[in-house]
Amino acid sequence: MHGHSYKLFVTVKGNPINNLDDHKNGMVVDFGDIKKIVKEEIIDLWDHAVMINGVSPHKSLGETLENQGHKVIFCDYQPTCENMLYDIASKIKSKLPSEVQLAYLKLHETENSYGEWLAEEN
Repeated sequence: MHGHSYKLFVTVKGNPINNLDDHKNGMVVDFGDIKKIVKEEIIDLWDHAVMINGVSPHKSLGETLENQGHKVIFCDYQPTCENMLYDIASKIKSKLPSEVQLAYLKLHETENSYGEWLAEEN
């Protein structure tokens, strides 16, 4: 995400695995699994990209940037921190095991500027 150094915090909930034969015994979900989902679904796609609302007048700017070799993502929403959180939430939720729920997300644009997503409010 161009020009910003975003930080994403992810909280999940569920019951810890209770199976001595499972190498993930005692975990709700393996931290590595969450990192993999975030990397594949968000970072690999959005990193160093310019996000542009594809239904706004900025679409032509995006096409110009794309022609200049920039990585551009045309989304169907205004790419504010809040809207990006809804997108991130849906991407993560679709990849979590059924027994694990997404509880909370926090996306920092800067140290003091951030947005939050709470499961009970969505």
